[in-house]
Amino acid sequence: MIRPAFAALAAFGLLAVCTSAAAQNARTSASPTAAASASRRDTPDEPGSTGSTVERRSERGQQAGEHKISDFDIATAPVNEVAKTSRHSVAVGGRTIPYTATAGTLTIRDDDGKPIASMFYVAYVADRAKGEAERPVTFLYNGGPGSASLFVHMGMFGPMRVQTDSPAATHNAPYGLVENHESLLDKSDLVFLDAIGAGYSRPLGDTKGSAFWGVDQDIDTFARGIQRYITINHRWNSPKFIFGESYGTTRSAGLAYALQDRGMQLNGVLILSSILNYGVRDAGFDQVYMTYMPSYAATAVYHKKAPQPADLTAYLNQVREWTRGPYAAALAKGHNISDQELDAVARQMSVYTGLSVQFLKDSNLRVDLSRFRKELLRDQRRTIGRYDSRFTGIDLDAAGDASEYDPSDTGMRPAFVAALHEYLERDLGYTSELNYWPSGPNINRAWDWKHKPPGAERPAQVADTAQDLAVAMRQNPHLKLYSLNGLYDMATPFFGTEYDISHMWLDPSLRGNIRFGYYPSGHMVYLNPDALKQMKADVAKFYDDAR
Repeated sequence: MIRPAFAALAAFGLLAVCTSAAAQNARTSASPTAAASASRRDTPDEPGSTGSTVERRSERGQQAGEHKISDFDIATAPVNEVAKTSRHSVAVGGRTIPYTATAGTLTIRDDDGKPIASMFYVAYVADRAKGEAERPVTFLYNGGPGSASLFVHMGMFGPMRVQTDSPAATHNAPYGLVENHESLLDKSDLVFLDAIGAGYSRPLGDTKGSAFWGVDQDIDTFARGIQRYITINHRWNSPKFIFGESYGTTRSAGLAYALQDRGMQLNGVLILSSILNYGVRDAGFDQVYMTYMPSYAATAVYHKKAPQPADLTAYLNQVREWTRGPYAAALAKGHNISDQELDAVARQMSVYTGLSVQFLKDSNLRVDLSRFRKELLRDQRRTIGRYDSRFTGIDLDAAGDASEYDPSDTGMRPAFVAALHEYLERDLGYTSELNYWPSGPNINRAWDWKHKPPGAERPAQVADTAQDLAVAMRQNPHLKLYSLNGLYDMATPFFGTEYDISHMWLDPSLRGNIRFGYYPSGHMVYLNPDALKQMKADVAKFYDDAR
């Protein structure tokens, strides 16, 4: 059932605080620099970076500013847990599922019992007949780092879904909010969690945001939040799953071990648009260029800049093999590569990527993502998206070396922000004096990337949580992993995910616990309704097998 389209929220000023600063047109040299390579890790893996807010004071505002503001005037998150419940139903798989929705907060406490954070969540619990088996419960979240869960909540498996015009830019408000017939509620109860500093989640008291803004700090916070929800809702004996998108997959890999180490064993881990090892993005490593190659090829085919294969899956397998072979060998030789080999590799790379042979030679066979996004459709004065390369944009400077913005971000984010506000306030009855931050201010830039994997004596400078997940799967041989990937995702390309998982070094007896899914969409696979339908069917089977 389609609800009446809702009015734009911009008139109330609710979107102004969430507006992204436009991406800068940072030009790069012909060869990738160390600075450009290092910046890959600092690029958010989730849509919705925040910019500054400009205050314009009216006369009334000026007068108000002259009065002393007391502590009671400052909006803060609640220390005592809040739970706003309501009753609903959704049609999934041909049957109607009645459920209870709860929008509320979980109070996170330190080891001494001191409240340090308030974590906002929205939970959906389907009715269960007396005597019926325990239903699974799944905890879902986005990444960023520093993003709220509104994208997976309002776009993927929640009971309501926002409609977009993807892969074109979505129309202006009013937007459509529809019943989600691909919701996962038929298989599992769902709990969507917001990271501290994002959404309505906030530090409490004198605890600073920096206490939560880091790889290990974030894993610990989510472990405490999940344990708290499980405890107050008496779900310790329920099958348990975690489902992360983007940086949320980095979190999930570490969280699987952290929860297990604290006595909570998971049934399954689902990772959508994954990055488990950030080390390959550091300067001086060629692996990242190989990571992008199959995604470049898929994108070139989509935009008809490469030969049109009869079987895209077989074609991408061919690209994978060439990347592992001749391309990897050429990169490994550095400046010692011969002119003949450089020419041969550049010619084949040109076929796969749609870029000119000369451009590839000038780039030393190493094409940064920002340059590929600008170069592929330069003859049409168009750029392509980072989160979803099906999207196209128009830059002011068609001669630049990098895109001025990401059309796959700006083309859908406002619809999600508006839908989330509308839904929370009108359908679930949850209101707050706090700003709802789709992406918490300055969190990504302040992030502590150090991570101490299991058994290590000291933290590594860059996170590789695939190590944590590998330990969790060795210790719990029943733990299942599902890797879900968009073919046109340039933020976390699927070939990189395959590399990270294959380097978990699992015993052959455990490798059957892993499965992969691939879909004709981008970072947010669910923006393609057909891909969402197929992904739901695949995930439903995974739940049946993992229980």
